[in-house]
Parts: sequence; C-alpha cells; structure tokens
Amino acid sequence: MPSPLIDIAGLARALREPDPPVLLDIRWSLAAGAEHEQYLRGHLPGARFVSLDADLADPPGPGGRHPLPTAQRFTEAMRRAGVSEAGGVVCYDGGPGMSAARAWWLLRNLGHDDVRVLDGGYAAWLTAGLAVQTGDVLAAPGDFTARQTRVATLDADDIGDFVASGHLLLDARATERYLGLTEPVDPVAGHIPGAVSAPTAENVRADGTFHDPAALRRRFGQLGVSGSRPTAVYCGSGVTAAHEVLALEIAGFSAGLYPGSWSHWITDPARPVATS
Repeated sequence: MPSPLIDIAGLARALREPDPPVLLDIRWSLAAGAEHEQYLRGHLPGARFVSLDADLADPPGPGGRHPLPTAQRFTEAMRRAGVSEAGGVVCYDGGPGMSAARAWWLLRNLGHDDVRVLDGGYAAWLTAGLAVQTGDVLAAPGDFTARQTRVATLDADDIGDFVASGHLLLDARATERYLGLTEPVDPVAGHIPGAVSAPTAENVRADGTFHDPAALRRRFGQLGVSGSRPTAVYCGSGVTAAHEVLALEIAGFSAGLYPGSWSHWITDPARPVATS
C-alpha cells in the first residue's frame, strides 16, 4: 500500500509534473482556530486555504466540538479548493500534521483515493529553503463529490461492546488529559473506561516529521496493536485522532475512529468516566 505521506523532495518533484497535486493548507491551532492570517503571510505556492472549523467540521453542538461535516458541506469546501475526482491532493499544516490529517482522513473516507500528508508540513518546506507565496489563491472549481465508501467510524453506543469484546481503544490525547489531571478544553476530565493512553504527539520527531514505519510498529505493538485486533482511536474532538489513524497506517495497521470523541462522550452524564 502506498505511503500516506509525501516528503519535501517528493512534493517538489510532483509540483513540476504536468498534473501537479492540489495543495490544501489546513493550518489550525486549538488556541487560535483556523490560521488564515498565517496562510496569507506565506504558504506553499498555489496552496488553497481550508478552514478546519468551517470546512472540515459542522458547528459545535450535541455531536461534540468538531462533528463530521455533512457530505454537502465537505463537497462544497473541496470543490472551492479545486479538488477533483481525478488528480492528487496533498494536505499540510504548520508541521506535525495534526490538522492536515483531518483533511486526509475525510478525503480518504469520503471517496478520494489519491491524497497524502506532507511530512513535516510548512515548517519542513521553510527549512528546505523552498519558495513560498503570499496572499490568497483562487482555485478553479473542482468536481469532487463526497460519498461514503469506507466504514471506519464508531459512535458512543458502539464503544462499550467494542472494549468489552477485547478490542483496542486508543486515547490520542496527552497523558495528563487521559488521567484527568488537567482538562483545558472540555468540562469533564478523564477518559473512556478501558481506553489505552497513546498520545499522538509521540508519533512524530522534534521537527514534526513522523517516525519511520518500523519505529511506529514497535510503538503501537507495545500498546497492544496487532493486525488481527480491531483498533479504534478517539481524542478530544476527533481531530488528533485522525493523526493517530494516519500514524497507524504508516505503521501498517488500520483503525477506526470515534469522530465525536471525548467532547461527545461527556454530553451524556450516564456514560462512565475513568481517571486512573
């Protein structure tokens, strides 16, 4: 299976080809939200900005802080960004791929087969000394249509039976949040009972690039992942969980995702919470 990543050298070559991939800039942070101003100050040449909050999620509500977007919302956003049924797509963010993975996961699960994440993101592009562009980019409309082609999600009602069956549920948040020692975003601290702590930040090196597949296989193997054990991931609101799914795929494993994640789990006070 081709790698879901592309490195700087590979992307530079691809951009010189007759049919270069569409570039999607997904820079976003928990504190600031969509970082459109940073995009305007500098981005990969030709890249289109995509808002994680407005384009890759429905408004916050009972489904959590970042519910999955409707097919119509996602289709319209991708078409505005120039994404078509044919032709490659490369997603990037500021560096470690935390928000770019959300776009990768959505595109993959809604019908696009040629999408990758730029390893190291914008930071790696700058470090390589490659050219950047300022201002906005208007794309020729694409013709992509979102369609459910893969079943890779779980809902809260699935989680209890999933864990009770001996399957593996990974919590991609920081260990402190998993343990309930701190909770900077959601009103309840802790984790889903039976989940295993697997901070997604440990999937990348200090420079924001992913560890190599062998290292990731060792990491996930130590957490109980195997090719024969069904695995799913959640996080705070379904964003960094996609990054964990990406890392698992790099390592050679497949995993489902609980899109509502912790922010949805705690909307029902009858759902149990663990803090140890």
